[in-house]
Amino acid sequence: MIKITKSSDPLLVTTLTTVIYGPPGCGKSSTAFTADSPLVLDFDAGAYRSQFRKDTVQVADWADVDSITESDLKPYATVVLDTVGRALDVLTAALIAKNPKFKGYGGALSLQGYGALKSTFVSWLKLLHSYHKDVVLLAHMDEQRSGDEIVERLDVQGGSKGEIYKCADAMGRLQFVGGKRVLNFSPSDTAFGKNPAQLSPIPVPDFHTEPLFLAEVLKSIKGKLNEASASSLAEQARLDEFKASFEHLSTPEQFTEKSVELAKAEPKIKALLLAVAETKGFSFNKKEKAFATRAVAA
Repeated sequence: MIKITKSSDPLLVTTLTTVIYGPPGCGKSSTAFTADSPLVLDFDAGAYRSQFRKDTVQVADWADVDSITESDLKPYATVVLDTVGRALDVLTAALIAKNPKFKGYGGALSLQGYGALKSTFVSWLKLLHSYHKDVVLLAHMDEQRSGDEIVERLDVQGGSKGEIYKCADAMGRLQFVGGKRVLNFSPSDTAFGKNPAQLSPIPVPDFHTEPLFLAEVLKSIKGKLNEASASSLAEQARLDEFKASFEHLSTPEQFTEKSVELAKAEPKIKALLLAVAETKGFSFNKKEKAFATRAVAA
């Protein structure tokens, strides 16, 4: 049976997929270790370089992570892929080994192979969320020149960039501004970004004094998204009240009287009154500024 979420029901955000990217040496791995109870899947074999290292899985083959169970992840709240580009490379090798038809020209994936890569990876992310885990995807930054500008992009193979962008709830880049690190979720003309909570650029602190930096950032994003959801529900409830009151009107005169009463109301309230009137066979005459029974075509 299909599960329907009614308009009056809250849609609470409990897990996020967050992409964090930046140039080498900007502290992506160390930042990820400040997430809430993280488990890092180390595809790049570089976790040892972080002085803030926590529990890590050294991944050599996709089978190492494909077999992860809910029980394995029970002690953790966040799963980190370091890096997502390398993870997709490992998944690509596994797919080609399983089905040689996925191998295209020059060893790259065929079109069918790319389809399998996207569907397999997205399904795996959904599985992690079904375990109630946040997912952080770390990515290297690739600089490309566009005229006189340097354009920042994810260093991820082929069409997979688009899939990463689509599956991300939030996307931020670690960058240096005035010699200090900041985490910036806002997109620009030359950089990717997703900023659903409209956060300002966040100064990156000393992780010795703020060891839960990323945990607090993700908590803030969830909080703001849930505030927006609650606000939308309250607004919908308000509109439903207006609509219910309009449904009690039964004559053109009553609708006209109500329109006068709502002369200074918001446009959406007036539009709602008009919509209800039309369902009852009335239309608004702008010249007369009054409702009347809609004429029936002969």
